[in-house]
Amino acid sequence: MSQFSINRRQVLTAAAAAGISMFELPAVSAADDPFKGLPIGIQSFSLRGYNLLETIRHIQGMGLHFVEFYPNHVPKEIDDEGLKNLNELLEKAEITIAAHGVWSFNNDHAFNKSIFDFAKLLGINCLTANPAPDSFASLDKLVAEYKIRVAIHNHGPDALYDKIDSVVDAVKDHHPLIGACVDTGHFIRSKEDPVEAIMKLNKRVFALHIKDEAKMEKVSHNTIIGEGHLDVTGVFKALKKVKFPADGSISLEYEANPENPIDDIKQCIEVAKTAIAKVH
Repeated sequence: MSQFSINRRQVLTAAAAAGISMFELPAVSAADDPFKGLPIGIQSFSLRGYNLLETIRHIQGMGLHFVEFYPNHVPKEIDDEGLKNLNELLEKAEITIAAHGVWSFNNDHAFNKSIFDFAKLLGINCLTANPAPDSFASLDKLVAEYKIRVAIHNHGPDALYDKIDSVVDAVKDHHPLIGACVDTGHFIRSKEDPVEAIMKLNKRVFALHIKDEAKMEKVSHNTIIGEGHLDVTGVFKALKKVKFPADGSISLEYEANPENPIDDIKQCIEVAKTAIAKVH
């Protein structure tokens, strides 16, 4: 693994421990990191048409160093040999797992605990989730025990968490490690403003799925970010204002064209780079 990748990960970990926002870190040169130190990655659901090895190769080829895996790529049932192989592949590709999900927690504490054990095995500190209302007593205990965040993922119109206030209400009386994964596309489909979501949820924003939508309606489709209703620069400005944590997870997600999404994702990456440059 390159010296740059090792040092960047160490810096992010140390900054998070000190309660420092990633925006307060000194930016590395664009030659080394066009994302100015932000851990921009991808939700591997975007690459669901590919197997794990192909997915890792595509992520590497796109110049990304972070990933949120979804369970079909890295299942909870992974064995020791599979984990060893995964870690070797990621190390060679200079990719860090920033989060995993989306998980459906319930009131079965043993089941919930098994997911936290899995996250600990992967060495990650964030689980994106769609927790049932009766799961929070269990989750309050687990986040305190494991020091692993749970980030509630909004799923759009008519879902359990469809509006900004539904997420705000869900997290407000719970452990500080229970927060939000702001899915910008789903908020747009729910006729909500993703920038407002980040500002309202504030310190509870632990993760993002950044995607854009053609319509502010339940039935829509992804577009290149910035070509639909998403204020991409506004998202990064809001993250700076709320001091998004240095070890948070920012994942581009592109659900359209699963058989061949690479070119579209690359365009999204370039838009993100341009927006980040305006904020720093």
